[in-house]
This record gives sequence, structure tokens and C-alpha cells, in this order.
Amino acid sequence: MNVPIYLSLLKHFFDRRGMLAIASGILIALSFPSPGLAFLAWVALIPLLIALEESTPQMAFRIGLTCGITAYAIILYWLNIVFVRYGHLPWSVSIPIYLLLVLWLAMFYGLSTGIARLGELVGIKAAFTLPVAWIAFDFIRSFLFSGFAWAMLGHSQFRTLPLIQIADLAGVYGITMLIVLANVVLHRALRAVSGAGVPYPVKSLIILLALLFGTLFYGFNRLNEPETNHSKPLRIALIQGNISQDVKWSPAFRESTIDTYERLTREASKGGVDLIVWPESAVPFFFQDEPLQAERIRSLAREMNAFILFGSPAHELRNGRSTFLNSAFLLSPNGETVGRADKMHLVPLGEYVPLGGILTFINKLVVGIGDFSPGERAVTLDTGSTKLGVQVCYEVIFPELARQYVRAGARVLVAITNDAWFGRSSAPYQHLAISTFRAIETRTPLIRAANTGVTAIIDHNGHISTMTGLFVEAYRSGEIQPGSGKSLYLTIGDLPAWFCVLLTGGIALLVWIKRKNIFSKSD
Repeated sequence: MNVPIYLSLLKHFFDRRGMLAIASGILIALSFPSPGLAFLAWVALIPLLIALEESTPQMAFRIGLTCGITAYAIILYWLNIVFVRYGHLPWSVSIPIYLLLVLWLAMFYGLSTGIARLGELVGIKAAFTLPVAWIAFDFIRSFLFSGFAWAMLGHSQFRTLPLIQIADLAGVYGITMLIVLANVVLHRALRAVSGAGVPYPVKSLIILLALLFGTLFYGFNRLNEPETNHSKPLRIALIQGNISQDVKWSPAFRESTIDTYERLTREASKGGVDLIVWPESAVPFFFQDEPLQAERIRSLAREMNAFILFGSPAHELRNGRSTFLNSAFLLSPNGETVGRADKMHLVPLGEYVPLGGILTFINKLVVGIGDFSPGERAVTLDTGSTKLGVQVCYEVIFPELARQYVRAGARVLVAITNDAWFGRSSAPYQHLAISTFRAIETRTPLIRAANTGVTAIIDHNGHISTMTGLFVEAYRSGEIQPGSGKSLYLTIGDLPAWFCVLLTGGIALLVWIKRKNIFSKSD
């Protein structure tokens, strides 16, 4: 262990720049649910930007890293509930895993600030470099090594509907870019006002105001736009069984679990519904292999005269080997199985162990059958009048999966999840906040059935019309209009984010060329 290096890092955390970076991290964390003080995101980076003044690129990386560590350590505190309470890991293992993930995500903050500072040193304004680099590294971390597209700055604004309508153009990255640019402009304005001898950021301010005005103008227009899809509305009932994670997979509680869902389904379906949705793994056995238990659910579909969609583990043969899947089954009003959709993006440590042959000391956090395998393609489920795109739990944080389903014909997105393992924490609300963007990006309503909450109905504009609390038996019924399946984001996907990646690479290349020329001249 190199003690001087560790002492240097520790000293950095408590010097002036480190404390400013920590302040920014705290403000960023507070902008997310909960407490969800979304307005703080628009000023959260100002202490960070003060800390970056006159810093070297290496120092800028450390400052950004410190900010990121602080933010994600607070935002993701609930990981320890998952690891210790439900994963049965000792604290001595849980804390290092949690800190490694925090450090991994924080690294992208550090790369963003480092690149921005490099750009400034060769004459490129931070008002350009920081928003571009921030988007580039947000996007990269959304897919690198399985990806973790959680708690991007734009997600904090999920309640500000006029602002976030541009997600159907550029995804959540468009909102994030506005937030970062606003912070840079406000920082420069504060410096000018304070008499630091720097000019007022007139051009940057005009650009920011023009973008904000254009964003809000577009947003209000979209919110006031009449519905163009005249498909038959779908009457839905979403069931929240509130089955404890501790007993969920116990055979002794199988009967009472189905009893709960039957009872809530009958209550929710009074007056008639077209579609009933139960959460992820609501049926805690192999539906394919339990004909007596399966018949109960088939009979319920016939009694309600409605489609029932529910989560259940499944299996199939692939290359002669039995493969386990986390799936959703759809039953028709006559009780027949009309389709199955398999989860495609699995949760590391939850549904499989990465490098399982090496990390043999880590068991899966979810009690179950064995390692799951991903589904092979996006399969829509057909209710006759409307096709459904089902995203299971963690999948809803990945916009590309929602795009696949809608491009395959889905006009209603269905998110089924079991957030019980988050405990009574901020995580279910953070999960819900991210879900709203899938609806706006694809202009497709999203209905969400969660075992312990939050169950919600979200329209194609991202408006949450109704939602449940946590850890209560509940249901939500309503009527939704299928989406149009039309948006620019559906067509171009993450092309704007890829453009930011190219620009960031170009900035780094320009810096390298200029520095090389300087060194060659000095020789």
C-alpha cells in the first residue's frame, strides 16, 4: 500500500476544492427522489465549477471524481439494503461492492471535468466542452460493461413536464445538456458580478435562453397537442400484491400469494377491464410446469373476461441445455396462453453472477432457480386491439429496449417489477422517475405494476396520473390511449449522444495535437 498516495487523496477531500466538489455532490443527490428537490440540479454544479478554476486537468479529474463519489454514495445508499438484507452478504463484503460501483460511476464525472479543463487550456469554452463531455460519458456508462443508466441529471426533472418533452427528440440527454449548460452560464455570471475581472457571458446566456425558450415552447405545444391516435382505449387494472421478499419464493406461501392476487384482481376489475397486470414474479413457480396452480389463473382470466399479464420464471431448451428465463406470460380472456416475453437485460448479481467462475464467493442476491439467461429478442404480446411491449424490472432504465418494443409494434409499454428488495428507500421512486422518460421518448403510455410499489399509470407525455404508496396491498385502474409510435427519438435513437462522443474525442485529439506541436517547437 502506497501510504503517501492515500494521504494525498484524503487531503484532497478536505481541502477547499474538495469541499466545493462535495457540496456539488450533495446538491446533485438532493435533486433526485427522494427528497426530489429538482430545482437544485440547475445550480448544483456551481461549487464544482468554482473548484475547477485554474486547476490542472489531473486536478480537474480528481475534483469531478470527488463530486461523483459524493453524489452516488448518497443516491445509491440503498444498495446496502439489497446486499445485506436480501443478498445476505456481510457488511464487510457489501460496503466494498457498493463503493466500487460508486467509484465506477464517479469516474465518468471525473472524465467529464478533466476533458472540459483540457479544452479550456487550448481555448475551447467550458460552455461547450462540459455539456458535450458530460453527455458523452453519461451515454458511455449507459452501456459499458452491461451499463447502468441510473440517476442521470435529466432524470431529476421528471415532474417538470414542459421541460422534458424534448426527450422525444434527444432522450434524457437533451435535458441533461440544458442543466449542465445552465450551471456553466450561471457560474460565469456570478464570477462577472463578483468583480473577478471576467466578462459577462452574454453569448452563452443568449444561447441558453434561446434553448430554454425553444424547449419550453416545444414542451407546451406537445402537452396541448390533441391526441392523433384514435385507437380504442384500453381499460386496465394494475395489481400490487405486496408480497414480502422473505416469503416470496417459499412453497408454503404459494397458495396465499395467488389468493391475494385473485382478491385484488376481482376488486380492481369491477365495472370491467380489458387488461389486468400483475408484477414481476407474481407467480412464484414455473407456470409451465404447475397445471393445477396455472388453472386457477386461467379460470380467473375467464371469470374476468380479460387478458391477464403476469411475471413468472420460465425455461426452455437452448442447444440441448435447459435455460432459465425471467418472463411475462399473457393469458387471453378464454384462459389460453397467447404469448410470452423474456427479460433481455439481466441484473448483475441479481439474476446472474458476472465472472461466476472467479467470483465464487458471491451468490445471487435473488433467491431462485439458478442463473437466468437473457431473452433473445423483443417479443410484443398481442391483446387483439393493442400490442404490448413488456420490460421486466431493471430493463426499463435502458431506452434502447423501449425503442425496440415500440418499433416492433408495441403501442403500450408495460413495466413489471419487484422493487421489494430496495426496501423502504428512495430507490423505487428513482426507478419510477427513470420510467417516465421511456413514455415520452417513444410517445407511448407506460403502465407499471410493482410488487410492493410504486405501481403507476404514465401517459405518453410522461404524466403520472395515478400511483400507489410503498408496501401496501393496492391496485390502480384506469383507461389509457395507445401511443402513436411516432417520435424522432424512435427514428434516430441516441445519434445526438453519439455525436457528443465524437465531439469529445475530437476535443481530446485537438488537445493532443496542440500539446505535441508545443513540445516539438520547444525541442
